[in-house]
Amino acid sequence: GLVLSVVVLYFARSAELAGARSETVSVPQRITSLQLWDEVVKRHSRLAVLRDQVVFAVRQEYVLLGDQLLVLHSGDEVAIIPPISGG
Repeated sequence: GLVLSVVVLYFARSAELAGARSETVSVPQRITSLQLWDEVVKRHSRLAVLRDQVVFAVRQEYVLLGDQLLVLHSGDEVAIIPPISGG
């Protein structure tokens, strides 16, 4: 399948844990939100603690982690949104 580059944006707690605000990640064009999360955690293992709380925002649309297929385009921004409350 096709591989493309997307920009992952880290917010709030996820930025602290990743030690980054954004980075470019190469992913298959057809990937589930959970697979994308696994890719990100491979790079930043400390993010694993957010697993059950985090959502993605892809082109301003919220996506929960799961088997839902993301349709990504090269250069898309994928934001990682941790729980908004300090929880």
